[in-house]
Amino acid sequence: MHTPTQDPRRWIVLAILSGSLLLISMDTTILNVAFPSLVGDLQPGAVQQLWIIDIYALALSGLLVTAGALGDRWGRKRLLMAGFGIFALASLIAVFSTEAWHVIAARALLGVGGAAIMPSTLSILRSVFTDAKERAFALAVWAAVFGGGMAFGPVVGGLLVQDYGWHSAFLLNLPVTAVIVAAGLRYLPESRSPRSTGKWDWTGVGQSIVGMLALAGGIKQLGKSGVADPLPWALLVLAVVALTLFVRRQLRVDNPLLQVRLFTKPAFSVAATAIFLPMVGMGAILFLVTQWFQYGQGYTPLEAGLRLLPAPLALICASMVAPTLMQRFAIRHVLGGGLVVLAAGMALPWTLQQFTGLGYPAFAVALTIMGVGAGIATTVASVTLISTAPADQVSSAAAIEETCYELGSAMGVAILGSTAATLYRGNLPALELDSTTLAAVRDSVGEAAHTAELLGGGVGRTLLEAASQAYTLAITPAFLMAGVLAIAAAATTWTLIPRDLRPTENH
Repeated sequence: MHTPTQDPRRWIVLAILSGSLLLISMDTTILNVAFPSLVGDLQPGAVQQLWIIDIYALALSGLLVTAGALGDRWGRKRLLMAGFGIFALASLIAVFSTEAWHVIAARALLGVGGAAIMPSTLSILRSVFTDAKERAFALAVWAAVFGGGMAFGPVVGGLLVQDYGWHSAFLLNLPVTAVIVAAGLRYLPESRSPRSTGKWDWTGVGQSIVGMLALAGGIKQLGKSGVADPLPWALLVLAVVALTLFVRRQLRVDNPLLQVRLFTKPAFSVAATAIFLPMVGMGAILFLVTQWFQYGQGYTPLEAGLRLLPAPLALICASMVAPTLMQRFAIRHVLGGGLVVLAAGMALPWTLQQFTGLGYPAFAVALTIMGVGAGIATTVASVTLISTAPADQVSSAAAIEETCYELGSAMGVAILGSTAATLYRGNLPALELDSTTLAAVRDSVGEAAHTAELLGGGVGRTLLEAASQAYTLAITPAFLMAGVLAIAAAATTWTLIPRDLRPTENH
């Protein structure tokens, strides 16, 4: 059998692409740590706070399909470099922001840059690693770097925010971008898809963007305003219509933007599900725990960042072990087992809360177990998803994978975060405050902490303790819901993935 020629630059390419992913993942976690400082400075309302957190992932998710197809035509290296240019510009806007809407706009532009960067990293990686075992290792490194960014981001972000304010969290993007662009221009190979010819499908672009944004916005609004509000249902109907038209069009045109027929492969569909459902839970949990550390436990941004480390460090270790497990055991058992471990870690805080007080040691154990499960599950799912896609359809696979990651995380913050916010308001005791102050306290735990600081004295301390207790009781049911989603993904894995699947064959 013919063995494809190995690119001698492939390990340098992997390092550059890993640095690209590191920047994206760091940017997400740095904001979580910097968020309370940003809220205290700019005083955004509850809706603005949700937009600041969510708009990055929503913009990225809405544009991933278009960006993947554009990279196939225009050149993946060229699109990657353009994405970093946009990313640097957006970071500068954020650094000089003085209003909440400035940050929202900068985060949206960061999402545009991220959409250009993310599919290109996986497409280039797939094109330079032609050996199946090396590719599995490279994808494991890719997944581990994602966890490394989560580990590195909160600590560095905490140090920066503590000494220089929340603006410095965005300023960090600039030197990292400069290094990656300089190395990328020198070492990254250019690649395109041979199928990407003919007329550009502007109709499909519009359908995909409208559909994905309406889907994300509808679920976000549903989590915030509840089932009685007609707006989220209108958005969801629009999403169903737009995405149905998009899928039907992609099945009909000669050069589709997205290879939707990939979903006819059971292993591909299950791998996408095994990324999306756990990310709904992980996105919410990392956001809620970060807020709990700072508002509920009174930690500084740096202390909060350090206390998040068990999850990403465990994820890194588990990701590097996953390829070996895939060689020794059936894919369905490794993936399903990883999802069950993840679910156990998610459910642990709620379980412990029923019998004892919930302190940091309990969260540290839970975060470690979650990290192990997420590291195994996401690595195996990523390797399976990319490896089962033909080489000329890898951009579509990459766009689908990143949509699952980013949209899942945004959905988690929107739905489970809103669930926790509703439970928080229900857990608040009767407080002797004027109506305006009480409304601020009920708005979010962040507003309650800010109000307590303004009131000061015994009243402020009593308010902070009440809000902290209410928030602690509110978040663990959301964790339990996240665990149920991971169990559902595990059940899908064992039901649909073939027993003899080995996603390491070269295509």
